[in-house]
Amino acid sequence: MRLFELLLFLSNIGLFACTVLFKKGRRKIPVFVASGIATLLLVIHWTVEGYRVQLLFPYCLTILFLAVSGFSYFKKNGPQKIPRFMLGAAYTVIAVMLAVTAVLMYAFPVFKLPEPTGGFKVGTQTFHFMDTHRKEIYGEAREGHRELMVQVWYPAQAGTGKHAPFIPDPRILRYMAADYGLPGFTFGHLRYVSSHTYSGAEVSPAQNSYPLILANPGNGSSRFLHTSQAEYLASHGYIVAVIDHTYNTFATEFPDGRITTSTTNDLFSPDNDYRTGIEIRDKLGAVLTGDVAFALDQFELIQSGQIPSHIKGKLDLGHVGVFGHSIGGATAYDAAYDPRIAAGIDLDGGLYRLRDREGLRKPFLFINSESYFEKLKMVMDNRVYTDAELSRMGSTREWEDQVTEDKKLELERMRETVGVGGRVLYIENTEHLNFTDVQFISPIFKMLGITGKIEPERADSVINAYMLDFFDMYLKKQGGSLMKGPDIRFPEVKFVNSLS
Repeated sequence: MRLFELLLFLSNIGLFACTVLFKKGRRKIPVFVASGIATLLLVIHWTVEGYRVQLLFPYCLTILFLAVSGFSYFKKNGPQKIPRFMLGAAYTVIAVMLAVTAVLMYAFPVFKLPEPTGGFKVGTQTFHFMDTHRKEIYGEAREGHRELMVQVWYPAQAGTGKHAPFIPDPRILRYMAADYGLPGFTFGHLRYVSSHTYSGAEVSPAQNSYPLILANPGNGSSRFLHTSQAEYLASHGYIVAVIDHTYNTFATEFPDGRITTSTTNDLFSPDNDYRTGIEIRDKLGAVLTGDVAFALDQFELIQSGQIPSHIKGKLDLGHVGVFGHSIGGATAYDAAYDPRIAAGIDLDGGLYRLRDREGLRKPFLFINSESYFEKLKMVMDNRVYTDAELSRMGSTREWEDQVTEDKKLELERMRETVGVGGRVLYIENTEHLNFTDVQFISPIFKMLGITGKIEPERADSVINAYMLDFFDMYLKKQGGSLMKGPDIRFPEVKFVNSLS
């Protein structure tokens, strides 16, 4: 919660208290003075911090009190007597609306992202790539070539000026709200959230080059929802490129002003035939995997200077990693078959194209939520759902039997990566969205079970620590202590040593 918006809200409470508690003949001056202070705070808040819809009532109340108290103060004749029942009703409405405002301020705070802990400042640059060898198959018009927006975070020299905003373009926020079934203005305040990154800063000269990590958001997500992870890794000496997979994000904005939205949300509906749904998902997966390979091609051009960039010549393309969340985690796994990629991480994502290839013989780290691991554990224990459980889930035994068949193959793929240095673990009290910056947006998400019982800052620090340790081990040939097993610093992390 920001300072001046908090002071404005408290001044409104003070105004209300003065009106209710002071007797009629003695409240004229206190209310007028208090309304003047509230108005001053309103002006400072709007100028310094910026307005937001969650504070609409205090804005209106401040202006109303100023007008009424000013009129009362300068008017010689006393105000007309207001019937007691009308006054009581007005006081009740004000009290209720102030309470609602307090809830809204708590539910939708202008939060601060965790500060990166590495020794480097962080710079960022965004690229627009067009793949002239692939036609777009998910756009409404089904015309043109596949286009991508890719944002890069990198170790930078000491930056100057303001940090870059958390949201690349505030226009996309209404699409994010729509994705959650909320009014378009709900997340408008996120435009005031700052990152810890400097736009266009020069790359740090501390090293000749830095390993590249390619990152993939989940279905209906966005690149900016992995800002804290990207900043953290960049501050520890990595160049991190997060890919907005066009038409699989809730919104992607392009340099010419176009905004594309998700057209793939209905691909995973359980109302479809299961095998048909898997085929559709695999088809999408092939596109997402192709995006990673194409982005890596473009970074080879950036490295050589054929595409202008601050990171020219600074990419260590001999040590490339990949990670992703949800279907982006599956994308990371599938993309890791590319011989240019050395290792990868799947954050709580079920795999796709399981039957298309032999197992991946590369070190891969699977970090799961507790809820997802429980589903895998059911498969490992050969436990089946009861009829009552199926009814609560809105599923069928036939559907779940097919899920189990695929999960068994997924577990086999995990075992294969463990055999060459990979690991499988889960984090207690986490849910699917604890692996993204969604967990910082609202404490209400935790109450609703959208995110787990773990504190968002703790979840973020644990996930980042294990990601860094794994990438350090395989891309920098250092670290790796956390991969050896349980660590007393992270008691919520549970290693899965048996996948049979």
